[in-house]
Amino acid sequence: MIFDAVILAGGGAHRLGGVDKPALSVGARALLDRVLDACPDARTTVVVGDRRPTARPVLWTRETPPGRGPLAALGAGLHETTAPLVLVLSADLPFLDRPTVRALLDAADGDGSVLRDPDGRDQPLVAAYRAEALRREIALLATEHGSLRDLPLRALTAELELTPVSVTERAPLASFDCDTWEDLAAARARIREHGNVLDEWMTAVKNELGIDVAVDTKTLLDLARDAAHGVARPAAPLTTFLVGYAAARAAASGADPAQAVAEASRKATDLALRWAAEADADAQKGGSG
Repeated sequence: MIFDAVILAGGGAHRLGGVDKPALSVGARALLDRVLDACPDARTTVVVGDRRPTARPVLWTRETPPGRGPLAALGAGLHETTAPLVLVLSADLPFLDRPTVRALLDAADGDGSVLRDPDGRDQPLVAAYRAEALRREIALLATEHGSLRDLPLRALTAELELTPVSVTERAPLASFDCDTWEDLAAARARIREHGNVLDEWMTAVKNELGIDVAVDTKTLLDLARDAAHGVARPAAPLTTFLVGYAAARAAASGADPAQAVAEASRKATDLALRWAAEADADAQKGGSG
């Protein structure tokens, strides 16, 4: 499905004291980078806001004059798009994920689709719009009011037929945004919870290292356990490092990266189990002697 993405990153962040909100970090990753990670397949990604370092290349633009509201910013971003479908996101969504974005794109019938939060409220800055409908209504509003400056988003969405997409149990925080310092602290605490921290850490490391490969965390943890138990505790990190190195070499030769990791993990696990079995057999012989 061909789509462009427009990410609004130029708000005043008044409730945060005017800080550069998209640059604030959650899990050592900037909020803007977390949103960019949710839509890697966009043909063109336009960020409306001041330029800053990002994890992947984007096209920058700004409404004129700056700071005249989300509708003016959306109009500026839309001007840089050409795809028939436009994903519109705010830059402060720490838990937005790829499956949620895909659900929005798949549901974009009529004039588009919009994420509905757990309280039943539609979020127009987490939505996929048909570009034709978006351009039509923005042009009408600009003509009626003379410009888009300071117009609320509801002036746009009230005229569009949008299919609601409810957040799922798997991603109940997809619509969570960071408007206050309390929101930011809650987001940071959430990713450090036991059930989330490993996935968040793995994603952060992959982004930091510039790699995008599916990692079977359970398989690697099982391998680390077997190496630590069957060989020696320091064998766990050293073995997983060697597995990664072997997988990278295999991928460089044309193998599927995820399958390369799985195959290297399997071989190393079998080796650790054979090593442990040999030691156990020797110990039993020594005991019987």
